[in-house]
Amino acid sequence: MREKILTFIEKNSRIDVKELAIVLGVDEAAVMNELEEMENEHIICGYHTLINWEKTGIEKVTAMIEVRVTPQRGMGFDKVAERIYNYPEVESVYLISGGFDFLVTLEGKTLREVSQFVSDKLSTLDSVLSTKTNFILKKYKDHGTIMAEPTKDERMKIAP
Repeated sequence: MREKILTFIEKNSRIDVKELAIVLGVDEAAVMNELEEMENEHIICGYHTLINWEKTGIEKVTAMIEVRVTPQRGMGFDKVAERIYNYPEVESVYLISGGFDFLVTLEGKTLREVSQFVSDKLSTLDSVLSTKTNFILKKYKDHGTIMAEPTKDERMKIAP
């Protein structure tokens, strides 16, 4: 039942518990108990709303920063990651394979604000060797949801 609940709420966290119980063919109380258990176990870590900020007129800049670090002796990557994710500006931190160790995402109001965070806070951490900042220019799909407007077929129809 857990996998089915997680699959449904991952796509629609606003689904009504009663509706979810009907879809799963189980008791509403069972769904509530399972959700609460998964929240307590940190399987479910939060419920989020996906917003297309481009349509709001509110200026926001999102950056994906690749970070190369020297892991601290006896603590590995976890302690470095903790220092990074504790900054309130940071949206997410991932340990990744490849040429860099972490992928850090953050949002700011301007390119300058994001750049200043990288140069003043992130780059100055003892274990950080280098960073590479990539600014997101446009989102086409995010968290499985298509953000872009569908393209219209502007070809002329030719009747036979």
